[in-house]
Amino acid sequence: MSDPLDKLLSPARLNGLPLRNRILKAATFEGMAPEGTPTPRLFEFHRSIAAGGTALTTLAYCAPEPDGRLKDNYLYMHEGVRAGLSELSEAVHAAGGRLSGQIAHCGGFSRNRSLQRKRPVSASSYFNQLGALSGVLFSGEMGPREMDEVASAFGDAAAFMKSVGFDAIEIHFGHGYLLSQFINPKTNRRTDEYGGSVANRMRFPLRVLDSVRDRVGSDFPILGKITMLDGIPGGIELKDSIEVCRLLEDRGIDAIILSGGSSSHNPMLMFHGQSIITGLIEQEDNALIRLGMKLVGPKLFRTYPYHELYFLEEARQIRQAVNCPLVYIGGCTTVESFRTVMREGFDFVQLGRPLIRDPALANHLQQQREHYVNGCSHCNRCAGRIDHPQGVLCTEP
Repeated sequence: MSDPLDKLLSPARLNGLPLRNRILKAATFEGMAPEGTPTPRLFEFHRSIAAGGTALTTLAYCAPEPDGRLKDNYLYMHEGVRAGLSELSEAVHAAGGRLSGQIAHCGGFSRNRSLQRKRPVSASSYFNQLGALSGVLFSGEMGPREMDEVASAFGDAAAFMKSVGFDAIEIHFGHGYLLSQFINPKTNRRTDEYGGSVANRMRFPLRVLDSVRDRVGSDFPILGKITMLDGIPGGIELKDSIEVCRLLEDRGIDAIILSGGSSSHNPMLMFHGQSIITGLIEQEDNALIRLGMKLVGPKLFRTYPYHELYFLEEARQIRQAVNCPLVYIGGCTTVESFRTVMREGFDFVQLGRPLIRDPALANHLQQQREHYVNGCSHCNRCAGRIDHPQGVLCTEP
């Protein structure tokens, strides 16, 4: 195909799963399961993206166990949500799309006061800045029992999601969540076989991948989202991430999503554009936490001006280092950017804000091609609505 846009819009396969094109909806927290139960708004959100031509839409933040929730009203995988998730998968399939679910565990940065364990678990014990104002002061270092429990919970969650109609699973290895807390030398201060070198820090994340693979089978697609770099002194650097990708490839991952930043330490690196702190403050109902956000906001929510393909250079280096399918994410809204991503040898593109702005992006791109304009201004007001009663949506006219 002479035009890279034709590659983007042509059918593809992920492991054994046929996809109608190479456009994937990123796991952007929807805020549409406010009591831990899927709602009709959630069904319609993903149905509209599937109806708009996107090949695979991703349900964000499916916690594998109750303690994996950032807050105690977030969604986790258990029999009580079977009917709702089945309805979601049926809606997506009826619209011609495929459904993936992102399994994420918050680990040590938790605001969940309804814990089954004594405290949130992490790679190492540390003061929980995010949860402190909610009374969740410290994380606890995981021992063999907690590792067995959590690895099994990931596998159980994946098997459950497959049973209700999901077509793929995305494991969250990035953005400061539990598995990233093992990978990141800043949060992993262990001196045993799970700390030190990248290979050691990957031992537990790879156990989780093995657990998921064992439960879903060899022909079921498993994607992994990683942090290429988090922009934090002493944190994850690109050279570490290249080794992480090689280890995931060797372990049989079906595709790697190449992201950046950290929800707990440097969130704006993953977004770029206007800060999301204003929206977060507006939606926070705890006055003390609102004050804390105002005080730490300028330091935590750093300024990263938006530009197209802001992760391209880092992603390109990983493309040169591994052979498994790679998913580009990060500042891709224009026709020329889509062409560049395909021309650079990436297998898929994952989109968040552009699909929130235009759920029919794939169809519009197919119909309009050179004339397509997405319209997202990267104001990031959508991302600041994660706790809004109506959930995440585009606020621009």
